[in-house]
Amino acid sequence: MGLFNGSLPFGDRPAVILIDLMRAYFDPAADLYVGSPDCLASAARLLSAARAARVPVIHTRVGHSRGGIDGGLFYRKVPPLRDLSGPLGELMPQVAPLPDEVVIVKQYASAFFGTPLASTLTALRTDTLVIAGVSTSGCVRASAVDTIQHGFVPIVVRQAVGDRSRGPHEVALSDIQAKYGEVWDEQAVLARLGAP
Repeated sequence: MGLFNGSLPFGDRPAVILIDLMRAYFDPAADLYVGSPDCLASAARLLSAARAARVPVIHTRVGHSRGGIDGGLFYRKVPPLRDLSGPLGELMPQVAPLPDEVVIVKQYASAFFGTPLASTLTALRTDTLVIAGVSTSGCVRASAVDTIQHGFVPIVVRQAVGDRSRGPHEVALSDIQAKYGEVWDEQAVLARLGAP
């Protein structure tokens, strides 16, 4: 019997979170470019299925005040974060939020850190958080770890997350599956949400 062989159930009250699907990650000229157009397409399909099933959807994007003091050392460590106050900080049109969908502006990697995400999920009586977005080894992993630490089941959609290189992407997914949540294929998640 392996050390990391536990599993967590997909609950009855899921919510979907789309993490940082901003132009900066999909514009080849941008420093943060991940080169993963397939993950954006997968996230768009997931979003469509969630809306059809009336599953709550939450979007995140990164934003800092002028000078980045609210981003602290992270803002200093990652200079391209300074580019997110303009057009590169816009959410991609394929996954643009509807007026009634929550958009959380975050300053750090985790979607939970310093944001109202946990209280929002609690108010929705969420038990499972389905995660898509970028980057797998950064904000997705940090958010998955905080998801379980806040008492929600993290389900990361394999095809709906992306990273700048394959190595960190695969290691992060393996680590999440081993210790912090579940990594599901897109089709299995779509079926669970009731998509045809």
